[in-house]
Amino acid sequence: MARINDVGGMQGFGAIDTTDDTAPFHADWEARVVGLFNALRAQGVFNTNEFRDAIESMPAKEYLAASYYERWFTAICALLERKGVIEPGELQELREAGELEGPGDRDA
Repeated sequence: MARINDVGGMQGFGAIDTTDDTAPFHADWEARVVGLFNALRAQGVFNTNEFRDAIESMPAKEYLAASYYERWFTAICALLERKGVIEPGELQELREAGELEGPGDRDA
């Protein structure tokens, strides 16, 4: 069974934006997510295959609504919980308490 990331041959997703956009990041938080990914992977918290699987395992509606780096952030959070680095729901509790910002909480 194909996952939502495998849309080859599917119709209805609209035109592909081919605008030449050379900026690697459009907000500061995106660069921080990449830094977090690199640090956690280097420490052996997870590997690239686990990370890819975490992205591809996102529910279809969530996957399609998320930006590229929002998918990365979601995967990192899922892996931190799965690996026991943080307690399930811990990040959400911190966000709700205003002690943690995530994608979309601010622009830069």
